[in-house]
Amino acid sequence: MLTGERSRWTVYATLVLVMTLWAGNSIVARAVHEQIGPYSLAFCRWLGATCVLMPFAARGLVVDKPVIRAHWRPILLLGLVGVGAFNTLLYSGLQYTTATNGLLIQAGIPAFVLIFDRVLFGTNARAAAIYGVALSAVGVVTIIFRADPRALLALHFGLGDALILTAVLAWSLYTALLRTRPPVRGTSFLAATFLIGAVVMFPFAAWEWTVSPPRFSHEVVLAIAYVAILPSTVAYYLFNRAVAEIGAASAGHMISLQPLLGAILAAPILGEDLHGYHAAGMLLISTGIIVSLRGRAANTRAGFEQES
Repeated sequence: MLTGERSRWTVYATLVLVMTLWAGNSIVARAVHEQIGPYSLAFCRWLGATCVLMPFAARGLVVDKPVIRAHWRPILLLGLVGVGAFNTLLYSGLQYTTATNGLLIQAGIPAFVLIFDRVLFGTNARAAAIYGVALSAVGVVTIIFRADPRALLALHFGLGDALILTAVLAWSLYTALLRTRPPVRGTSFLAATFLIGAVVMFPFAAWEWTVSPPRFSHEVVLAIAYVAILPSTVAYYLFNRAVAEIGAASAGHMISLQPLLGAILAAPILGEDLHGYHAAGMLLISTGIIVSLRGRAANTRAGFEQES
């Protein structure tokens, strides 16, 4: 539980860091996709993340073993959906579709989180949350289509887009289902789900190696190290903790920042330019998030007043 206004804003600041790391994940994966396939990258990511985390999680896993054994079903589901499925589908989709289509589809995550929260748990979205999601979505579309409506005519939905849409649904479901996470240490939960992801990906990666062996160049090794440590071990831990503290809908809404942060990171890393439409999109995304956060803060204050 949060202890006050200052703590809540600290959580949101942490989520900005998480979204930055995840935006970097997409850029790194795109940069090395010709040298390592999606299944191989996903397997190396989760195997590496498991190895990095295990020294910190080993003692907690021993203590939490009875709880993990009693609640293995939700842990298995979360591991399959949020670790095994999401990134594999995302990496695979980016092999067949443009970055424009991929970013547009991922922008639907906050809305899908609200839907899953409603369908699975009966959670009623606040009006401010709905308006905030809508504003942020408009901001994302502004960035993706460069504030040019004619770009909509060039949009094509194919296999890659279908894969990314499935990935978006998987991540939205994972975010909503995090409330079913058993009461174990954060490191224990991550170690269990990361291991599930690595085990699930192994046969797919093994098949891919026979068809298109990865080239473990210096760039690929650095890419694997990055995705295993920062977007996985660090970002997943912080995101899961944020969902526990502020709820799935509020944490999921922050994913609207990813396309914007991706554009900012792509400028120095991939040599892509920033334009006026990036500023317009940033303003809309930021306004949408602020509307949602202010609505949450107002509800929190109203709850305190009713209790007093």
